[in-house]
Amino acid sequence: MVFDLDLIKKLYAGLPAKVAAARTLTGHPLTLAEKILYAHLPQTPKQAYTRGKDYVDFAPDRVAMQDATAQMALLQFMTCGRDKVAVPSTVHCDHLIQAKVGAEEDLATAKDVNREVYDFLSSISDKYGIGFWKAGAGIIHQVVLENYAFPGGMMIGTDSHTPNAGGLGMIAIGVGGADAVDVMAGLPWELKMPKLIGVRLTGKLSGWTSAKDIILKVAGILTVKGGTGAIVEYFGEGADSLSATGKGTICNMGAEIGATCSLFAYDAKMADYLKATGRQEVADLADGIKEHLRPDAEVYADPAKYYDQVIDINLDELEPYVNGPFTPDLAWPISKFAEAVTANNWPDKLEVALIGSCTNSSYEDISRAASVAKQATTKGLKTKSEYTITPGSEQVRFTIERDGLLDTFEAIGGVVLANACGPCIGQWARHIDDPNRKNSIITSFNRNFAKRNDGLASTHAFVASPEIVTALAIAGDLKFNPLKDKLRNEKGEEVLLDEPTGFELPPKGFAVDDPGYQAPAKDGSKVVVKVASDSQRLQLLEPFAAWEGTDLKGLRLLIKAKGKCTTDHISMAGPWLKFRGHLDNISNNMLIGAVNAFNDKTDSVKNELTSEYGPVPATQRAYKAKGIGTVVVGDENYGEGSSREHAAMEPRHLGVRAILVKSFARIHETNLKKQGMLALTFANKEDYDKVQEDDTIDITGLTGFAPGKPLTVVLHHKDGSADNITVNHTYNEQQIEWFKAGGALNVIRREVAKK
Repeated sequence: MVFDLDLIKKLYAGLPAKVAAARTLTGHPLTLAEKILYAHLPQTPKQAYTRGKDYVDFAPDRVAMQDATAQMALLQFMTCGRDKVAVPSTVHCDHLIQAKVGAEEDLATAKDVNREVYDFLSSISDKYGIGFWKAGAGIIHQVVLENYAFPGGMMIGTDSHTPNAGGLGMIAIGVGGADAVDVMAGLPWELKMPKLIGVRLTGKLSGWTSAKDIILKVAGILTVKGGTGAIVEYFGEGADSLSATGKGTICNMGAEIGATCSLFAYDAKMADYLKATGRQEVADLADGIKEHLRPDAEVYADPAKYYDQVIDINLDELEPYVNGPFTPDLAWPISKFAEAVTANNWPDKLEVALIGSCTNSSYEDISRAASVAKQATTKGLKTKSEYTITPGSEQVRFTIERDGLLDTFEAIGGVVLANACGPCIGQWARHIDDPNRKNSIITSFNRNFAKRNDGLASTHAFVASPEIVTALAIAGDLKFNPLKDKLRNEKGEEVLLDEPTGFELPPKGFAVDDPGYQAPAKDGSKVVVKVASDSQRLQLLEPFAAWEGTDLKGLRLLIKAKGKCTTDHISMAGPWLKFRGHLDNISNNMLIGAVNAFNDKTDSVKNELTSEYGPVPATQRAYKAKGIGTVVVGDENYGEGSSREHAAMEPRHLGVRAILVKSFARIHETNLKKQGMLALTFANKEDYDKVQEDDTIDITGLTGFAPGKPLTVVLHHKDGSADNITVNHTYNEQQIEWFKAGGALNVIRREVAKK
């Protein structure tokens, strides 16, 4: 089935002219990212935009939402006054299924436990013309790649790994729900013109090395914030040699370097994947404008002239990588990993190995991992670690079952989990004898922050390709290097694992009985959205209050967060996912994972009303009850990780007025702006050290709030002294209007009402 064929035809018909106009305006040849960006301006380009400086209004082709973030996005959309979404949109039920026993039982439990949420999402999708993918259909990014992604397109999604669609040459950007509401309401979507990082791939992968190892190496080079504000564009002969799903893996994990998105040029591998997934017409259309779906020849000839940064990777020389623990950019080539395990005293016994997730659940990934798993049987080996497999979609699961690959995994004790996110996002009922015991796991997922997978700070999580994860599961030892180390089998013989083999696409084609898709009602006007008035999981929204028109004075410090503070620290997932549609209930997890700089504890801050220490949310509720606003102070790259806008909505709901940090992650900063919050950065990062626990805080200059004009924060210390510090912001005129109105949604509601 081909979705949105008319939309694609219309885009492709106008794309060459827009590209030509952009080339003339910029006065230089174009990268692929530039072609797609200029092609998604509402009109034919009229001016050239400066990378990293100019805010630009774009018109994305579609919106995708996963069930955890869709709840809040659609609760917001309900209030904007439209009868139907303005662009094709979908909801995917993949986040609320907990991995506990196995696929069948876990899915049945999820359908029962989450019934009211699924009923809400199904009914609201029906009402507003949104495609609905049921629980068990698969993970949003795999389903999008199989059905919706297309070369040269542009989409936004309410999940940070939306860039997965870059594997099919699409600019796909993770955003918060309020951004999705903009696009679904038919309004322009604003983005600062991204900088461009070019990654030139030469040579060809072989042996144990896979596409995953490319992004693991890039993460080591760029770090978790090196891609912030940039699109990472891969090019070269090595790029063209990768499968479309391998490209998707690389683009998916680009979120871990802070990139706006990642992108590959259209090529024969993409055409093959489109055809294999029933989209021959799309491949034919793309072939017709292929020159516009790749960088200009001059860019290939002299990339340093056209990208802001160029990285070279020779795939002939690339080793497999293992990244971690606790951060996805701590990159170790396999030849150095055992040494690192010993030097850092990480637990070398591997307790659990997990493959799949949105990052690595393609047919190619599964078939290569299965070729390694099969050797455990044929060579007399047994897995020493617990081993799980998460298919990315029902189409992949059905196909690998038909082809006998699931039998291969089950023969060595592998447990097949539901087609859902599961352990990748903390939806995992981990079996462990002592939750405080230091232990190691390895996954083919994308993130490995502390507590990310199982909620346990004691777990050391590492990230690698499915092939390496499977080999280490057989060995049960993190120090094992499958490229050179031998294992002793049941007969006492020493055996060496063979290099993995697999298929980019299933030799007998994809197959599926029921993909799990529900089309929306043709007429949604009679559909009633299901939200019970006494629900503990869903709560209709009330607009946030507008700015009072004055400087903010007498604020208190809620918490001064120390070190890494991701969206997982600000709004944890796992058991809290059940409250994603209930703002007040989920606000009870606000900042409970952040480390208080004054006592090195989590969820323990001083309440200035009582001088006692207590949980962050309860302390903030006490301030709110007294009408006292607060400030949250943070470190570098604050809000790194997931796109979850709850991390911005919860502080807003509970009365936090400003977030003041050394630097922000892109999506989180935008989410704060959308909710009418002040997102501020220290002009002098050393001023972070001046913030004291008992400070009373003023924010001045707001009556003259203007783009590029710093504000002043006054820290009134307990001893009577004060520090005046300069703070910066990146607000433009439109975003200042969001602040003044009390949030972007209030502005959207006003705009829609005018039409």
